[in-house]
Amino acid sequence: MALLHNKYVTIKGVSACVPKNVVKNMGNAHFALNDINAFISNVGVEELRMSGKEICTSDLCVAAAEKLLEELHTDKNDIGILVFVSQSPDYYFLPNTACIIQDRLQLSKETLAFDVPLGCSGYVYGLNLIASYLSSGQIKKGLLLVGDTASKIPNPKDKSSSMLFGDAGAATILEYDEKSEGVHFHMATDGSGYKAIIVPEGGFRNRFSEKSLVDYTNDDGLVRSPNSLHLDGFDVFSFGISEAPKTCKKLMEHLAITNDDIDYAVFHQANKMMNEKIRKKLSLPENKVPYSLKHFGNTSSASIPLTMVTEMRNDLQQKKNRLLLCGFGVGLSWGTAYAQFNNIVVPELIEI
Repeated sequence: MALLHNKYVTIKGVSACVPKNVVKNMGNAHFALNDINAFISNVGVEELRMSGKEICTSDLCVAAAEKLLEELHTDKNDIGILVFVSQSPDYYFLPNTACIIQDRLQLSKETLAFDVPLGCSGYVYGLNLIASYLSSGQIKKGLLLVGDTASKIPNPKDKSSSMLFGDAGAATILEYDEKSEGVHFHMATDGSGYKAIIVPEGGFRNRFSEKSLVDYTNDDGLVRSPNSLHLDGFDVFSFGISEAPKTCKKLMEHLAITNDDIDYAVFHQANKMMNEKIRKKLSLPENKVPYSLKHFGNTSSASIPLTMVTEMRNDLQQKKNRLLLCGFGVGLSWGTAYAQFNNIVVPELIEI
């Protein structure tokens, strides 16, 4: 049972960065107006931030990290671990992007740095990874970078995904703190559902070829290529509304807490209809469940910290908040974290 407690760890700050380029779904030339209206009504995404060819996920994360390090007055030599969680690295096979970022940020060469190729659950998994390193006290500070340029993965003619995914990167700094109660986690995986969200070709299982770029129309009328994102909306929806409430309830029952012990529940921004079903299953009031979907879409592993920055900034900076964080999706993998955030530093949203 993956119920974990990483003691003596506190979260000091969260920042986020998005591209300046705003793309409105209502102006999408590939789809009929009725389809666009139905998508916006059901999924809740009106516009996205999309990066050009010159911007990678690492660029968004570095900008977020630099601002957060500056506002926290953090000595870069104190960062002992850097984890980069993304499915859109600078280079597909090697080297790890975290190594490149260590140099770009001019962190110490004694910094432990590595990539984690996770998506929707990535923020919770990343928090758990760094918290586990810090809880022993041997490393004092950690930098978690999460994000994706997810808008580059779908086929632009695929109405199931091209209007859903936006680009963002986020940074979180955690510290060892003997006075902190730490962070509690529940983590889970079901690899039997790996085909529900997949790019079928381009890796070593199915190597890239000229045919990988050829568009085709599937039985549901969706236009895709073997090298673009394939999203099984029905399977993902069923998975989300089933497992997300379960993981939240499992952690809450383990900790003997109720909704009264939660100031905010921040979910991965998957889909407004899906997330609303999750919220209702947990009997959480609307004012405790913030959304960033409308203006940013599904930003993969960055969606939870992006929501914190854009929707909760003042509260996070001005008072203590008990947060339930839940990520779920590609893998299939999911996880929930519960922690107290004590007047953390949250810079304004960065645009590049």
